[in-house]
Amino acid sequence: MSNSTFTTYETAWCPGCGNYAILETLTGVLNQMETPPHQVVLVGGIGQAAKTNQYITANGFSGLHGRSLPAAVAIKIANNDLTVIVNSGDGDSYGEGGNHFLHNIRRNVDITHFVHDNQIYGLTKGQPSPTSDPCDLAHKTNTCNMGATFNPLLIAIAAGATFVARSFSGDKSHLAQIMAAAIKHPGYALVDILQPCVSFNKTNTFAYYKQRVKPLDDRYDPTNKLAAIEKAMEFGDTIPIGILYQEQAPTYADKRPELFDAVPLIDKSVRLSDVQALINSYI
Repeated sequence: MSNSTFTTYETAWCPGCGNYAILETLTGVLNQMETPPHQVVLVGGIGQAAKTNQYITANGFSGLHGRSLPAAVAIKIANNDLTVIVNSGDGDSYGEGGNHFLHNIRRNVDITHFVHDNQIYGLTKGQPSPTSDPCDLAHKTNTCNMGATFNPLLIAIAAGATFVARSFSGDKSHLAQIMAAAIKHPGYALVDILQPCVSFNKTNTFAYYKQRVKPLDDRYDPTNKLAAIEKAMEFGDTIPIGILYQEQAPTYADKRPELFDAVPLIDKSVRLSDVQALINSYI
């Protein structure tokens, strides 16, 4: 294994899973960006998508269910020189991790969040996730949602996210462009990646997405928040993919310069006497 390039390991995903294309595309994007693997941290929670960091030659951290964002934020604050990327599923990100999803938008920490959105809980074999299609009680299946479908892009834009995008695992060229733009964006970047779960979701298949996804045209303005909100609500016969919204805004590091000076927090010297004094102040 080269110390300057990213490679992948054998996975435990089902044959045909959309995660394969995401892993392959992410590996290619990181190699093109020429960021050394030791300067990249891939973070996950629990789920099939969250295993991504176990299958690529970079630093990895696997957290609790729905808790990938707090770990990623802590890593970035401790060492601002690192490129921190979260790979997690729709259940892990928007269900168990929904509160962290909202508050990380508010902080605008400079991390990238790739959500592998197959509209189902694949690891636990077919329960509906927040993004599952709604259904009526007469036609319920394991893959339908009894309530309103959670719209992550609409929520993210309304909550103040500075980079909100969607892509599709079946279009690796488009996905690579969006991934690269998200990683380079200063601040929190959300990319919701539509991908089929071939084992448990028989509705949102590769063919289903292929027939519906449509890249945003060149006339679309991603700086227009009202237009982005309207575009985020399009999800049916046509599903727009691309950068729906992007703006430049102060990041968490910009707002807390005392944590992000020339010396990363992890390299700052710490005196045990100062730590003990701090502990004593709470006794």
